[in-house]
Amino acid sequence: MNAVSSTHLVIADDHPLFRDALRQAVATVVASAKINEAGSFEELTALLEREADVDLILLDLSMPGISGFSGLIYLRAQFPAIPVVIVSASDDAATIRRSMDFGASGFIPKRFGVETLRDAIGKVMNGDVWIPADVDISAAADPDMTKLRDRLVTLTPQQVRVLMMLSEGLLNKQIAYELGVSEATIKAHVSAILQKLGVESRTQAVIAAAKIAGGQWRQGES
Repeated sequence: MNAVSSTHLVIADDHPLFRDALRQAVATVVASAKINEAGSFEELTALLEREADVDLILLDLSMPGISGFSGLIYLRAQFPAIPVVIVSASDDAATIRRSMDFGASGFIPKRFGVETLRDAIGKVMNGDVWIPADVDISAAADPDMTKLRDRLVTLTPQQVRVLMMLSEGLLNKQIAYELGVSEATIKAHVSAILQKLGVESRTQAVIAAAKIAGGQWRQGES
């Protein structure tokens, strides 16, 4: 492929061995690529705020700081110009379809070997969308789920982060401390989240988030 020497990728996965395998796969596609790694979502967002020239993010759905699709939703809202490819062990058709619905540029199951990783990364970097050939994502979506998904994507990046933290069971004052804002600001965010999701309580918001993730949006975990 005719990749330019300035190609810059970020591999976000909490397993060092898998990051290493991905790094090797990328290096065979784009020998001169600049590759950064992140082992948590916090590391990833800090890196993206520092580096403005990232061309592609390879994101694990399940890593510290992410609840299900929240990381993908946040990245697409906050850094819309950077394509995100999901690399995950959860590779059922529903998970892949939702990943694409939420703006992923591809989905690579971890069960595939380096050869397939290499092929998939090459296609995505050429502007194509890549999902496994053996997966059918054309099945009709649940209308209620589609409505909920459409509401979820109206959240601002900061509201997505607040919802992620609500899902982890944090209180308003803890979220305020983590994000470096006032408790009143968090209350305003929570009110906006409830309104946008069409629910009446923070518990219902967390349940709605868990529902859209189909078990991927883990409650009470970091």
